[in-house]
Amino acid sequence: MTADEFALTLGTAVIRLRANTARQVDRPYSVMTGEKILGIEGGGTKTAWALVANGVIVESGKLPPSNLRLTPLDQITKIFRVLPREVDRIGVFLAGCATEEDRAALLKLARSVWSKANIVAGSDRDSGMAACLRDRDGIAVNAGTGSSVTGRSGRRIENAGGWGHILGDAGGAYFVSIRALRSILREYDLRRGEREFAANILRALGLNNFDELVRWAQTADKMEIASLASVVFEAARKSDEAARQIIAAGVSALVDFTTAVSLRLQLETPEVRLMGGLFENQKFYGVAFAKALSEKIPGAKVALSESPPEVGAAWLAADERLQIAKTEEQAGAVPLVSSTEEANPKSANLDRLGTREIVELFVAEEKSVEEGLGQCVDQLARAVELAVGAIGNGGRVFYVGAGTSGRLGVLDAAEIPPTFGASPDLFQGIIAGGAPALRQSIEGAEDDTRAGALAIDERWVRPEDLVIGISASGRAAFVMGALRRAREIGAQTILLTCNAKRKPGGEFDLEINLKTGPEIVTGSTRLKAGTATKVALNIISTGAMARLGRVRGNLMIDLQPTNKKLRERAVGLVSQLARCDRESARSRLERADWNLREALKEE
Repeated sequence: MTADEFALTLGTAVIRLRANTARQVDRPYSVMTGEKILGIEGGGTKTAWALVANGVIVESGKLPPSNLRLTPLDQITKIFRVLPREVDRIGVFLAGCATEEDRAALLKLARSVWSKANIVAGSDRDSGMAACLRDRDGIAVNAGTGSSVTGRSGRRIENAGGWGHILGDAGGAYFVSIRALRSILREYDLRRGEREFAANILRALGLNNFDELVRWAQTADKMEIASLASVVFEAARKSDEAARQIIAAGVSALVDFTTAVSLRLQLETPEVRLMGGLFENQKFYGVAFAKALSEKIPGAKVALSESPPEVGAAWLAADERLQIAKTEEQAGAVPLVSSTEEANPKSANLDRLGTREIVELFVAEEKSVEEGLGQCVDQLARAVELAVGAIGNGGRVFYVGAGTSGRLGVLDAAEIPPTFGASPDLFQGIIAGGAPALRQSIEGAEDDTRAGALAIDERWVRPEDLVIGISASGRAAFVMGALRRAREIGAQTILLTCNAKRKPGGEFDLEINLKTGPEIVTGSTRLKAGTATKVALNIISTGAMARLGRVRGNLMIDLQPTNKKLRERAVGLVSQLARCDRESARSRLERADWNLREALKEE
């Protein structure tokens, strides 16, 4: 079903959205040439920022949420401190900045970081209006994680919605997602039915049944719940009636709010601009809104926002005189400098190979994994020693990566406590995009240098720690940002890569380059590079734990027997080391509350 076909079920008039991609404004650009202007917009989902110079966005990114009322002030300060510091003007607009006292507090916070800049501050509604309408009259409709409607006529401002996910935010992603969860559970209670819609929700969350879904929902934050909106929209496209009704309810709520604001402002044919992730990523949501609104306000002119809110923040910082010529300064094509991106001639005919031939090719290519590891024995031994030294001095080991590299780091860190009885904070995994990136790709997460630096600050990395950056290409911005920030703090750093073309730069304490060569599927570093990386992490963590006395012989003396299989393994270990029968070993363990070391001390 196309977007227009679906939208016809929610409205009858035909109004097509005009995606206005131009970034021009009505007033001429009159800010001093060469001035650097930083626009910041923060809310419950993210902190978005853009650095503008000479009318061009030269850098931009997204960082964790910053709500003036909900986010601790020290956390907001950390976010501010990883943003560009050498700037002339700053516009900072955060959710929760509702009063003059709030504005003064926000200004004080910003000035503690940018003492010499000209700063303006306010609510995210202000930057949203500036992004959508600049200084024109009209209505801005926001549908992201939450929702809000803001209108302006001259000096008069009217608002609707935006009361937060508990009391309102009708039409936003949280609204859509929470209604979907309730619908699924209601259907299950009434009919014990498990529709495809429900199965897709469980799949998206990596859950197995409804009991797990309920437990997840009881602890999930609003962003985690809101992330399910894409599943609801996909179900609607496939004609799931419950999903359609949920989306229709969201459209209806936003239309009602928009109509109310229009009436209060006496805007008969208002300019209505749409912003937020739902409108940006779900085209037919905007189409459906425009069609439904036309029934209430036939003359409404609906279009997508001119620019993102962070650009609106920069425009306000520039005294409403900023003209942006294009969305971001475009660099020339970046040449492929990683051997992992090269085509493998041995698999050039992969699409024509038989099943057995594919298997034989994979087995043969794994030899390069062994060769790559064999060439790095000295570096891997040095990495083990660095890990032992860090832990011995009261430090910790951090793995930092994006995509497959990040997942491998998180996996290895997660295995240390049950295997060696170590504290969960001894080995920690940091992945670009956070926990959701473990289940699905987070677009653009690896490209944000400042997010990597912030992650190091957020984990309170100390000089006695060791930070291991994992990047198959050796150039992932998130990883590089994290490693450089760790260096600034004084922590030791290791770069683990699989790029034969990378030349050691001496920037880090150690570089380990596992030269596994081109992948069978070009660029798919989850294959040979991923295998070699997993083995390397096994070596580093297991080697360190062995050197620190966490094994006896080759036995897991600090094993955590948390399930039946591990309890039987523990019985076998005690039986072997204490030279007693299994029944006696089990009795010892029970008396020691299943602590292996304590059980072995018993005479």
